[in-house]
Amino acid sequence: MKNLIIVFFALITFSVAFSSCTKPGLGGEASILAYPKHHDDPIPNATIYIKYDAKEFPGTDLSVYDDAAVATADPGKDPHAHFSNLEKGDYYLYGVGFDSSINDIVTGGIPLEITEKSGEIEIVVPVTE
Repeated sequence: MKNLIIVFFALITFSVAFSSCTKPGLGGEASILAYPKHHDDPIPNATIYIKYDAKEFPGTDLSVYDDAAVATADPGKDPHAHFSNLEKGDYYLYGVGFDSSINDIVTGGIPLEITEKSGEIEIVVPVTE
C-alpha cells in the first residue's frame, strides 16, 4: 500500500510538472522585431521566416517554418518584421530579401532564445549574398 501511495504522488508530480511547461510558439506575451541587414544596410521588404523550438538552421525549405512576416518600416525605424504573442523558448529566424545596391538576393539567419515571459526583443537578422 505504501508503494502505491508513492507511485500515485510521483505520477501527480510529473503530471503537474509537464502540464505547466510551455513550448516555444504562439500563446505567450513576448514579441520579436527582426531587422534584416546586409553589411549594416537595411533590406526593406525582406521576408523573415520563424521556426519555433529550433536552435539551429532548419534549412532553406520554407515549408518547414512556422510563420513569416515582411519587413516594413515604421516611422523612425528601419524595416523590420514583427512576431508577437510568443512563448519563452528557442527560435530560428531566416531572412530572404533583395539588396538593390548589389542587385542580388540575400539570405541568412540567426538563432534566438526568448528568456522572459513578456517584452519585446529587437534583433538583427544578418543576410548575405
